[in-house]
Amino acid sequence: MASESCDNNMDREMILADFQACTGIDNIAEAITLLELNNWDLVAAINGVIPQENGILQSNFSSQASQANIFGPVSQSEAEAEAEAREATPPPPQPASSSSSSSPSSSSASAFCPLNVSSRQIVERQSRMLHFRVEYRQRSVELVVEEASAVGDIKQILETELGLPASKMQLKGWKSGDLSDSTVLRSLHLPKNNSLYVLTPDIAPTASTSSNSALQDSLNQNFLLVISHREAQRDYSLNFPGSRTIQEVKRNISDLTNIPVRHQQWEGWPPSASDDSMTLAVSGISYPCHHLSVCRRSSPGNPSEPSEECADVHMISDSEGDDFEDASEFGVDDSEMFGMGTSSSRKTPMMPENSENEADALLHFTAEFSSRYGENHPMFFIGSLEAASQEAFYGKARDRKLLAIYLHNDDSVLSNVFCSQMMCADSIVSYLSQNFITWAWDVTKEANKARLLTMCTRHFGSAVTQTVRTYKTDQFPLLLIVMGKRTSNEVLNVIQGNTTVDELMMRLMGAMEIFTAQQQEDIKDEDEREAREMVKREQDEAYRLSLEADRKKREAQEREEAEQVRLERIKKEQEEEKEAIRLSLEQTLPPEPDEDSAEQISKLRIRTPSGQFVERRFLGSCKLQVLFDFVASKGYPSDEFKLLTTFPRKNITQLDPASTLMEAKLFPQETLFLEAKE
Repeated sequence: MASESCDNNMDREMILADFQACTGIDNIAEAITLLELNNWDLVAAINGVIPQENGILQSNFSSQASQANIFGPVSQSEAEAEAEAREATPPPPQPASSSSSSSPSSSSASAFCPLNVSSRQIVERQSRMLHFRVEYRQRSVELVVEEASAVGDIKQILETELGLPASKMQLKGWKSGDLSDSTVLRSLHLPKNNSLYVLTPDIAPTASTSSNSALQDSLNQNFLLVISHREAQRDYSLNFPGSRTIQEVKRNISDLTNIPVRHQQWEGWPPSASDDSMTLAVSGISYPCHHLSVCRRSSPGNPSEPSEECADVHMISDSEGDDFEDASEFGVDDSEMFGMGTSSSRKTPMMPENSENEADALLHFTAEFSSRYGENHPMFFIGSLEAASQEAFYGKARDRKLLAIYLHNDDSVLSNVFCSQMMCADSIVSYLSQNFITWAWDVTKEANKARLLTMCTRHFGSAVTQTVRTYKTDQFPLLLIVMGKRTSNEVLNVIQGNTTVDELMMRLMGAMEIFTAQQQEDIKDEDEREAREMVKREQDEAYRLSLEADRKKREAQEREEAEQVRLERIKKEQEEEKEAIRLSLEQTLPPEPDEDSAEQISKLRIRTPSGQFVERRFLGSCKLQVLFDFVASKGYPSDEFKLLTTFPRKNITQLDPASTLMEAKLFPQETLFLEAKE
């Protein structure tokens, strides 16, 4: 309960600071009175003081209206006393546009503060990117598109990602209802992060094979709950896994709306969701999207009637018997509610004290910054100051950037306004992301401040350290703009917390002009140096290629000579082998019979491919193999040459080697010729 009181105290302090910043009302008592008349609804109070061009803006605040009754109204006398107690405190600086809120109850000044022309032009120069998370059955697709895109462009991307025809898609989840494909996203005034879902009535889903698998699939599915906070007139689109319980959903909504679970009244839960311990998968809610509404349950001690919008309630959260607590239960005095904000009122500090690892400290800082002021903020470099300097200053000249060092102090009254309205403005976030490496540090704790001064001395010299040391707490936060030079790093500008978005943007742009001029000189010098190095590299490469060509030529010649020697050796071996075979065949031939032999003799005359004739007598009973061996002994083996008759032309080598000359009709004489095989 004390924690809830502390949160409401901070919420009211932040609303008061934002109201004074936007309206220019320096009198705290007057500002408190105006806010009390509007139940601490910031937008309604501003609309009552500054009429808007297009009528009254819709309130985006969830907790102030619902929490106002807890603490009760502040009387005029108490407000005047509070004003006298804080006369010495200077009012927050005049704000300009901003894009992120520091809490669910405080929206950025850009939602309701009019911009001057130069600020509006600065914002319009930057192309705003929108993030979409699109759910389809069991799939989830993350998209990033420009604000100038149309709804049809999103469908075209989904057609590629999901494999579904765009004509079959029904894109749901728009706050303004169903839209045509030609609707431009800029006209919808969407936040940076959005959740949608796709319906395809003409495409039937695949049925589960069993009830167990269906339950498992449901537990793994993501359910989109569109929860309407009626009192704040605000919708939350939240994704939950099917394994999340109803009780866990209600606790998350308690964090967003500041309505305790026991005081929540719900509408839209199905009758089957009778137990808060049930998971969403078995609760009977619609998939992929289910609509609910929530409001604060009327206290039995409150004589007023419940609001009409919460009259018809299907489910009431647990602890129905608890009475609504009033502010006295928290031990919080209304007069203390708007005292000077200190870091002690924060749930957690921006940065832990005496953190051993700078990267871990920066991770904690980024998470806490996002928790307080929203996700739309500069991307803080995670690492040491030395690593950030290396990233910004020591790359190629074209890739170098300025280094923006953001120094935060929770004890300064300017911190909340500077973070929510300056550091989270769309134009500032975009400009810092494109042109700067942003590094942050929290100097609220003395140990962290001493550590920062040591780092500044090491990287920027004692002059910068002394400059940072001279700034008082109420001058924080600071934004140091540092430019890297050849010999040393130079601090171009120190921007204090009492500035506006326009002034901050102009000082950032002024630093960029100085940096751009220096960068062009560095690029020119670097290009000339690279040109010289390129000529040297080309000469070295030409010399290397020449040596390589000579080496390859020499190696090729050596390989050719070695191959020639090898071929000659093989040829010689083959010739020796053939000669050995020829001599062996010649020795195995039967002796040539005499002409006057009593046996039948066949006289054969053989013409070689060179035109010479070889004659020999054979017994008519000799086998053809003897004839083939004879021809081979003369250097014409049968596997390379064929033996043919003249007329009729017949290939003798194809006959059976075991047949005789008489059977082959080579008797008593015949003229044959040799022919090389193809």
